[in-house]
Amino acid sequence: MAELDTSAKGGKGKKKGPKKASTRIDLTPMVDLAFLLVTFFMLTTTFSKPQVMDIVMPVKDKNPAQEQESQKTEVKQSEAMTIIIGSGDTLVYYFGLDTNKLQTIADFKPQHNEAYDALRKPIVDKQAEMNRGTDISDTSKPKNSDNLFVVIKPTDFSSYQNLVDVLDMMNYTGVKKYAIVDVAESDLILFHNRKK
Repeated sequence: MAELDTSAKGGKGKKKGPKKASTRIDLTPMVDLAFLLVTFFMLTTTFSKPQVMDIVMPVKDKNPAQEQESQKTEVKQSEAMTIIIGSGDTLVYYFGLDTNKLQTIADFKPQHNEAYDALRKPIVDKQAEMNRGTDISDTSKPKNSDNLFVVIKPTDFSSYQNLVDVLDMMNYTGVKKYAIVDVAESDLILFHNRKK
């Protein structure tokens, strides 16, 4: 039991007067109350919730031949964009199958807004082009920016942060159709032979 002694002790040479009764204060209830309050606030505090992004992935079929057939999605070249996420915070993107117009974005990090703008601008420009209908190769249906299909290919050496940032960019720019795909050997060759 914790106690606080407040008695006055006399020194030498002082008159002896009537003896004072010492006052003792029991601190145990105060310590109990302090621990109860700490426990209460720890249990009732709302902890920061992790931010999550919903990604719907298809269920694998049991039959491998049927699975390969079901994984094929036909996309027009004029409506496709490919983003390869490589090592060293480097992204490479191109539209359709035109790898001659390959663009590289270096230092794709949260600290570099220019790198984020370098990815956002071509996506927004392509969406605007699709809304205008400047591609006259197919006039059977009106163009719509919702038809833009982005294929995201992270390599084994890419960082998880880069993948999350690219997915955030899809959400920010309003791209409704995108897929995370395994990178092919031809994509790795394309990434390593890019102009630096």
